[in-house]
Amino acid sequence: MAVSPRSQRPLDLTPIETHELPFTPPADRNIPAEAWTDAPPELLALGEEIGETQVLYLRQLGPFLIWRAGPGTTRSTTRWMALDVGDLDRRFTFHQDEGGSGHGHGPSGQVHERFRTWKEDLRSDGKSCGGEE
Repeated sequence: MAVSPRSQRPLDLTPIETHELPFTPPADRNIPAEAWTDAPPELLALGEEIGETQVLYLRQLGPFLIWRAGPGTTRSTTRWMALDVGDLDRRFTFHQDEGGSGHGHGPSGQVHERFRTWKEDLRSDGKSCGGEE
């Protein structure tokens, strides 16, 4: 199956339950938050402060479901939310501004300024996460 750029993939508004979300990024479609039957209001509103109405599912990383509002490119205003698949009330966000700087708390309790270290913290679920560079 050919992988098309995320911006060219169709939205799949078919209702989807948590156990049905794919572990890896879907290559053929985008899954919007409003299609997820367990989406909390905070996720649905993730992009409001940046004027982005579309919140898309990206993948599972460790125990976390990763969602994004905004383009997600290096120098773009974007918001990410990670929700623990076993406890959807356990969630973490990362905010990136148009200049590329960012901030967010990870499960280790550490504040991250780099998206990569925030993801590493999520992947390890806060266990032995390295510090900021």
